[in-house]
Amino acid sequence: MARIGILTCSNATQDLGCSSSSCLADLRKRKGAFSKYPQDESLDLIGIISCPGCPTLTGPDKLLQRIRGLTEFRVDAVHFTYCIKALCPFRKMYEKALKEAYPDIAIVIGTHQERITEQKYRERIKKLFSSKKKTMVDLILNKE
Repeated sequence: MARIGILTCSNATQDLGCSSSSCLADLRKRKGAFSKYPQDESLDLIGIISCPGCPTLTGPDKLLQRIRGLTEFRVDAVHFTYCIKALCPFRKMYEKALKEAYPDIAIVIGTHQERITEQKYRERIKKLFSSKKKTMVDLILNKE
């Protein structure tokens, strides 16, 4: 049995409302990065955590604190979601910190099956983040 943890992008989950549904569906169907596991081996999802956000100097330390929530439950592999793979400028720093702290845990870059190119994905995500959103300032200034 492979005991799997998933690390999501906090910007994607908190700001864009990603529920990791594609990642979880492909885990169940053994598609994308989950296709590498033998068919006769069961996959056990131990947990899903989000990264600490775009980091300051303490980013890797904050990540290690969060990862502990998975490692205490004997996770074998941590999958970085596709959004981290395609978007995160700190991915290599996070990957290095995890490998140094937990050398026995496999780090897998990717989760769900890639349906569009990374470039197209980046363009679409940038558009989502750039969309005009109402804020408390709009309410206070009566700009509803």
